[in-house]
Amino acid sequence: MKQQLLALASILSVSSLSIPSPLMAATSAKAAQYEVAANWPVSGAGHWDLLEVDPVRHHLFVSRGDRVQVVDTTNGKEVGTIAGADGVHGIAIGPDGHGYTTNGKSNSVTEFDLATFKRLRDFPVNGKSPDAVLYDAGSNRLFVFNAHSNNASVLDPANGKEIATIAFDGNPELAVADGRGHIFLNIESNAHLVEIDAANAKIVHDWKMDGCEEPSGIAMDTARRRVFSTCQNKVLAVTNADNGKAVARVAIGEGPDGAAFDPATRSVLVPLGKTGALDVVRVEGGDCFRKVQSLPTQASARTIVLDDSDHRAYTVAAKFGKAAAGEKRPPMIDGSFSVLVLAPKAK
Repeated sequence: MKQQLLALASILSVSSLSIPSPLMAATSAKAAQYEVAANWPVSGAGHWDLLEVDPVRHHLFVSRGDRVQVVDTTNGKEVGTIAGADGVHGIAIGPDGHGYTTNGKSNSVTEFDLATFKRLRDFPVNGKSPDAVLYDAGSNRLFVFNAHSNNASVLDPANGKEIATIAFDGNPELAVADGRGHIFLNIESNAHLVEIDAANAKIVHDWKMDGCEEPSGIAMDTARRRVFSTCQNKVLAVTNADNGKAVARVAIGEGPDGAAFDPATRSVLVPLGKTGALDVVRVEGGDCFRKVQSLPTQASARTIVLDDSDHRAYTVAAKFGKAAAGEKRPPMIDGSFSVLVLAPKAK
C-alpha cells in the first residue's frame, strides 16, 4: 500500500456540514466515542500491511512480510503462524473453513485452514504483485487485485483456477462488497471508484472522485448505499453507490490507508498513520456526516479491520528509529510491534 501523503488542503471540498445546526450538534453529542481498549504486543520482525478477522473463531490475522501471524482476540495471545507467504499483503476469509493470503513476491495465493493455520495449496495468478483480496459469497469467487499489472484475477476457490481477469485503467487498491453481487474498488492512481459485477466479472461503472487524491481505504454503509473512500489529501469521499454521485467530502487527518464502517454505531473509522490517530466520522442521518472524534493511537497505525460480532476494530503499529544514510525506510525498533484494540466506550 502506498504511504505517500499529500497535504494540499486548499482543494478540500468539505460537505455542507461546516456550519452545524443545533439539532446536528445535539446528535453529535450522542455519537459513540471510541477508546484504545488494549495494546497487545506481537513478536518478531517484519513490516506489515493488511489485516483480517475471523469472528467465528476469534482470530486476528496480521500480514508480516513473509508470514501471517494469528492473534486470539479474546486474550491478545499469539496462537499460530502461516508461513511461506512471500511478500504477503492481504488475507480473506473464504468458505468451508478456508482462508487465503496474497503473496506479492511470488505472484500467488495461499489457501490455509482457518482452524489449524495449515497451508493447503498455492494458486498462481497471472497478475503481478497480488495485493488486496476479497471473497464474494454471492458469486463464490475470490477477487485478487494485482498492484503492478493494473488488473484483478478472479479465482474459483474450489479448484484455485483463474477463471477471469479484469483490467483497470490504473492501480487497484482496496475493495468492498455490497452483499448484492457488486464490488466497489478504489483506483489509486486516477482517483476513480469502480463498480464490478461479481457474477460476470465485469466493470459496470467507473466514476471519477473529484476532490480525492490517491484513494486507498474503503468501507460501505450497505443499508444506505454509501461508499467511503479515504484520500491522501486528507479527505473522506462519500459516494452514492447507485449512481456514482459525490455525496460529501469530509475533512480527516493525514496518512489514511484503511477504513471500516460499523452500522451499530453508524461510524466510519479511519486510521491515520501519519497523524497517529483514529478519526471517527458519524453518519447523522440522510447525507449528513461529521467527524466527531480524533482518538490518539500511534504513528504508523494506518490499516484497520472491524469485527462485526463485537464491534471492536483492530489496527497495528510499531516504533521506528532513524533511517540510515541512503535508506528510505527507518528500522523498526525490536519488540515495538503491537495490535491496538479500538472499541466504543461503555455508556
